[in-house]
Amino acid sequence: MSAPELAVAGLFALLGIRSIVYWLRQPMELDDRRDLVLFALFVVSRAGLWFGLMGLFLLFASVGTQGRAFTDDAAEFNWYAVILFVLIALHFVVAYFLRQRPPSDGGPA
Repeated sequence: MSAPELAVAGLFALLGIRSIVYWLRQPMELDDRRDLVLFALFVVSRAGLWFGLMGLFLLFASVGTQGRAFTDDAAEFNWYAVILFVLIALHFVVAYFLRQRPPSDGGPA
């Protein structure tokens, strides 16, 4: 295992934990269950992206070969990009729907 890849994976893990702590400390006045589910999906997709990037670097750190053989060994992990793209798409879709919600204070929208 390579030390730089492990260091970057550790950094992404810390960013994922920081993201969870930050977003769960935000004061949210959500009354509707739909809003609560959207906010939970927002936090999970945002933090999950950091953890997904951490996993990507851990996968690349687990490949022991170097040079051209590295690209052949790393090609086994092409499926992992789908996970990252799904998390990115989920994050943008949920953020869009959260932005479209009318304000709950009864004021002008």
